[in-house]
Amino acid sequence: MTSWLCQILLSITFIWAAGMKWFEPMDQLAQMWPWTADNPLLTKITGVFDFAAGLGLVLPMALLIRPVLTLYAACGTLALMLAAIVFHVSRGESSQIGFNVFVLLMAGFIAWVRGKKTIIHKQ
Repeated sequence: MTSWLCQILLSITFIWAAGMKWFEPMDQLAQMWPWTADNPLLTKITGVFDFAAGLGLVLPMALLIRPVLTLYAACGTLALMLAAIVFHVSRGESSQIGFNVFVLLMAGFIAWVRGKKTIIHKQ
């Protein structure tokens, strides 16, 4: 039950972030996320990854269609958050990584739980 709560919360967060990155004007985004002003293309691209993570963290398990994809989405989220942490640290924005670390921990928990519960059949 706890893993489902984490999955749903992260899914909502990522889908919200994707919507913001795709549809909000850049000047408004820059007030919330200063890095977006310098990197408009990166902003749109990370929106795609955010949206994919948001769907992947919930839909495969909820629909019971290839549930292992939820595990892969959690691992992809780990990679995305590690990249975000490196990006922020390289820009001197170390104070901005708290949320990334929190999401990293939640995604790690999801990957751990789903990795134990998902049976991968050899074909």
